[in-house]
Amino acid sequence: MYFDSFSEFLNMGGHGLYVWMAYGLSAVLLVINVVLPIMHKRQLIKEQMRKLRREQKTS
Repeated sequence: MYFDSFSEFLNMGGHGLYVWMAYGLSAVLLVINVVLPIMHKRQLIKEQMRKLRREQKTS
């Protein structure tokens, strides 16, 4: 692939909108696949700590 200018590269022969949207959507999905499990793990740890404190109070 050879483009004469950066704007031609971004335009990609008239298909730039679709190409860059596909890249953007892929990047968003990859970030979601990394962030959601981390958030879920933190929430799970908080719940377990809360349960542990509650059990220690009653003992």
